[in-house]
Amino acid sequence: MREYVREGDTVIVTEYARLARSVRDLLTIVDELRGKGVQLISQKENFDTSTPQGKLMLTVFAGLAEFEREMILERQREGIKIAKAEGKYKGRRPIAFDEKAFKKECERWVKGEQTAVATMKKLDMKPNRFYRYAQKYGFKRG
Repeated sequence: MREYVREGDTVIVTEYARLARSVRDLLTIVDELRGKGVQLISQKENFDTSTPQGKLMLTVFAGLAEFEREMILERQREGIKIAKAEGKYKGRRPIAFDEKAFKKECERWVKGEQTAVATMKKLDMKPNRFYRYAQKYGFKRG
């Protein structure tokens, strides 16, 4: 979106905190948009970011949103720590993996009988997982 917008465009967000994860990022994005001549409107907060008062309000709201997010993450980490101590949290369940089928399909891929994409599709794997396992088992296509 930041690359696509042009002078005279208007970007509407539900709230400024949704535009970035940190105060620094938000202020950078707002300055970038302003530099391109793009108007920025928040449906929740109603102030003009082009004035000094608006910039202050933007910084305050962004700071509060960042603080709130970090508090949520801290509580989440604490909850996971407690659940692990009680033996209730064991992380994500491992994704099923058929080693025999993987090796068979990778051999076809290495021989050039099928593309990597076709192999991944047959194995129902995403690229990063496919190549990680291919490397682990020594499959490499020249």
